Amino acid sequence: MSDISAISHIPQLLNRLRMRQVALILAVGEHGTLRKASGELGMTQPAATKMIHELESALGQKLFERVGRGQKLTPAGTSVLGYFRGLRGSIASMTRELAELQLGSSGRVSVGSIMAPSPTLLTQAIIALKKAYPLLSIDVTLDTSDRLFELLREGVLDVAIGRVRGEQWADYVFTPLENEELAIVVGMHHPLGKKKSVPFSSLLDYPWILQPTGSPMREVLEQEFRMQQAPLPRGLIETASILTTTNLIAETDMVGVVPQSIADTYARHGLLRVLPCHIQHKMESFGSITRKDRPLSEAARFFLSALHPRELPGRL
Repeated sequence: MSDISAISHIPQLLNRLRMRQVALILAVGEHGTLRKASGELGMTQPAATKMIHELESALGQKLFERVGRGQKLTPAGTSVLGYFRGLRGSIASMTRELAELQLGSSGRVSVGSIMAPSPTLLTQAIIALKKAYPLLSIDVTLDTSDRLFELLREGVLDVAIGRVRGEQWADYVFTPLENEELAIVVGMHHPLGKKKSVPFSSLLDYPWILQPTGSPMREVLEQEFRMQQAPLPRGLIETASILTTTNLIAETDMVGVVPQSIADTYARHGLLRVLPCHIQHKMESFGSITRKDRPLSEAARFFLSALHPRELPGRL
């Protein structure tokens, strides 16, 4: 097995890499074992094993290790699987774009966003993009930053709008947009809805709806509860869906927390009330996220310029 440092440059690796090897690793990721993966691809297990050995030789790394009578991915194999998933996403994106160009379309851009920019920045950028590319197809996904990052890594998204953690910086370009304020909201008929002053302690008498554990918003809110020396409410409803949150508070006395931009939009339409109770802990800035190793289409670059009209002219 050669040292990975002996691989002098990418062209040499590309000459040795075969798409059948990529398909085999992806199948292992989906089915869990080399035996099932080879069966899925119509290969014998000895042929699959030989193909794996050839790939390991090209990469200079062991991708599988024996466990009992089977095999599992090594840390290097897991890393390769992640990159191959990104490659599959890029190929799928290319195929969709070529198919739409053949039909006379201007291609497709896939965008993912957290909820905070949705009523303002995201909406305005999409409107500008459609004016510039009337026949362009646009996919929009709303989710948490963690999930959007995974979709971006797998090549499903061209651009994500969210937050990045420290370990995610190396392979991505993050351009800040703005900070996100949070608002505590209730339904129009909530007992606290018309109060001019609402202390945090008075909210503890009501059931809460919070983002799932591990999400940036949830972490900020847990810090707020600790600062207030208050336990998290029992019987929480956990959801990343703003629609679910607003529907529940509209029909109950539950308390929810949503981005300030979302709260203001719903309040203007008489769909909820924003309580005069300030959350002191702040969310980290959100921004656009793209992959360094994946070139953007002309339309995707235009979308970025619409998001960042002042920051990005030199980059594009």
